[in-house]
Amino acid sequence: MRVLIDTNVLIDYLSGREPYFRYADEIMKLCTEKQICGYMAAHSVPNIFFILRKDYDSKTRRIMIKSLFDILSVSGINESVLMTALDNENFTDFEDCLQDECAVSVFADYIITRNVKDFSVSHIRAVTPTDFIEKELYCQI
Repeated sequence: MRVLIDTNVLIDYLSGREPYFRYADEIMKLCTEKQICGYMAAHSVPNIFFILRKDYDSKTRRIMIKSLFDILSVSGINESVLMTALDNENFTDFEDCLQDECAVSVFADYIITRNVKDFSVSHIRAVTPTDFIEKELYCQI
C-alpha cells in the first residue's frame, strides 16, 4: 500500500504536537517497518522548514527533515504536475491540490491528513491519521 502523508501530519510527527503525535508516530512506524510505502510531496519540505522556524533553529530543522528521507520517499513536482494542478479549479487551496497531484503521481491509495474536508474533491481518498490506524486501513488493500 502507498500513502502520501500531508504536511500537517509530518509536522505533528516531527514536533511531537499533541494530541496528534500518537497517530502520526504510528503511521511513520508503519513506513519504517515497510508495512506501507510512505511518500511526502516535495513541496512539503520547504513548508515544514518554514513552519517549524518558530520552535527550532535552522540546523535542527535540517536534521529533522533529513530524518524523513530515511522513512519516506518523495513525490516530485515537475511541470506536468504543476500544470495539472493549475488546471484543476475544484480545489480552493492550491497546496492541497498539489498534494493530491503528488499522490496521483505515485499511485497512492490514500492521502493521510488531518484536513480531510479540504480533499473532498481529490482523486485520491483522504483519511485522518486516526481513521487510518483505528480502522486498520493499511490492512485492507
